[in-house]
Amino acid sequence: MPIHTRWSEESIPAELRPSWPVLLQEQHGIVSRAQLRAYRHTPSDVRANIDAGRWRIVLPGVIATFTGELSRTAKLHAAVLYGGGRAILSHRTAAEEWNLVPVIEGPIEITVPYTGSAVSQPPMVLVHRSRALDYTAVETRPPRTRTTDTIVDLAVSQRTPREATNTIVDLVSRSRVEVSAMDTCVALQPPFRYRAAILRGLYLVRNGLMSALEVEYQEEVEKEHGLPAGDNQTPFEVDGKTLWEDVTYDSQGARLTVRLDGRATHAMASIAFRDRRRDNAAELAGRARLVYGWHDVRTSPCAVAAEVREVLVREGWDPAGGRESTCPRCRPRE
Repeated sequence: MPIHTRWSEESIPAELRPSWPVLLQEQHGIVSRAQLRAYRHTPSDVRANIDAGRWRIVLPGVIATFTGELSRTAKLHAAVLYGGGRAILSHRTAAEEWNLVPVIEGPIEITVPYTGSAVSQPPMVLVHRSRALDYTAVETRPPRTRTTDTIVDLAVSQRTPREATNTIVDLVSRSRVEVSAMDTCVALQPPFRYRAAILRGLYLVRNGLMSALEVEYQEEVEKEHGLPAGDNQTPFEVDGKTLWEDVTYDSQGARLTVRLDGRATHAMASIAFRDRRRDNAAELAGRARLVYGWHDVRTSPCAVAAEVREVLVREGWDPAGGRESTCPRCRPRE
């Protein structure tokens, strides 16, 4: 059943509407012309306030009842009011509101019904359309797409299938949303674009790849360069706690740990301390370890693979049982 049931100002009885001050507070001083009519503000009243500089038009049919810069929250309300009664925050903006991605300067992204009349208003609003809008909304203030649908929307908006897969892996891991909930979302509203790439991303998360960086490492370093497949998210006991290493090669006969330092949480003091203890524990156990970041794996996978291969061989892995490198960027091995 649809869950998006936001009321229409002109159809609801006046006694059931919030008071004018409450409405302004809830919408951070932003109102639509429909709301102005519903609250008995005449066109001449509205024009007088605009001409006097007390109010201003921020988008077609949307007015700020204050002067000065619009806050981010005011912009969100303005965009949704501009989109109409069933518009919701979506894509990058919804992801920002769900704390999936950092907030950046850019247009507010909304989704409106497929037959809606709203069009993008650069640089403030970017409009998307959907036939399933009522089934993807959450009644937040202002309303936005569900976490699962937000992740799918961002994946679909990527430039390539590979980037779509990485987006799924990264955001599903970061949001801690259940993979089963993502499976249900994709099954109920199958994306027309990148469906296979999105399903691959869910498969990778289900099988232990916890960040897009790990996907890149597996694809660009291990597979492209004929290295053995490491084990992902291997548990280790450190100071009485179970910690997880990104990639280990013990099953391949080499006591090597590869740590992929690509998560923002690694910058936290507590996480940095934990990683130092983990490093010390690895050293005391006689384990070799290598650490790579996003830039290393994305821009220099050949150099990363060469270092990993060197340590694997040193630690006991037999390259005779490995695969040939298929990387087109590497020079043929002599």
